[in-house]
Amino acid sequence: MLTARQRPLALLTLCLALLAPFPAHSAERVTAKAADQASSRNPVVFVHGYNADPGVWGALREDLRADGYGDSELFSWAYDTHQSVNEVLAGRLGAYADQVRRQTGAAKVDVVAHSFGSLVSRWYVKFGGGDRAVGHWVSLAGPNRGTSTAWACALWDQACRDMTPGSYVVKNLNSGDETPGAVAYATFWSNCDEVVNPDDSVPLAGAANTPVGCLKHNDLLGDDATSAAVRAFLRS
Repeated sequence: MLTARQRPLALLTLCLALLAPFPAHSAERVTAKAADQASSRNPVVFVHGYNADPGVWGALREDLRADGYGDSELFSWAYDTHQSVNEVLAGRLGAYADQVRRQTGAAKVDVVAHSFGSLVSRWYVKFGGGDRAVGHWVSLAGPNRGTSTAWACALWDQACRDMTPGSYVVKNLNSGDETPGAVAYATFWSNCDEVVNPDDSVPLAGAANTPVGCLKHNDLLGDDATSAAVRAFLRS
């Protein structure tokens, strides 16, 4: 037991210990761990859907930033959604992905696509060399086997024709291996999707296919549970 004279000295020693700076080697370990996590992940390229723009990715970008991604790791590709998947858009996406890899020094990018963007990015991965440049590929409500709603605009719009069931694009994307290469594939689909018809057009053989419940087509972009699942997949 401490004497009355020893107690103040013991209390002073304890206070000094609590006020001591965080050990340098521990701080270095924390910093190194954060750096390792950042260096091990790929930059993300977002590919929006038909008649949309990069603004649709606001919620998911915020969630990724909260997970530690910097703005220098998040890229939203803007493009004209009324052009051909195979003749125009997939090549332009490939050039953009190459630009991102050069800018960041990353060997690969992760691609997160919504709706029509799924067809564009799949063509890039399957036929444009993306199987060697993409680490993770995510499709949110993508008409991967076509959607009958696209017939409404197919008469005058090439992108709509590409989205119709049995189109040249759909047939070629789904011929042979639907998920080629060493890419990790994931799809997320709703059984209440008013745009993709039938609903089961989204899942692919060889992908991690996740039903998200009853969500409208564009609601997958801001749904918290879907966002959490996408972010978990990108960490896998």
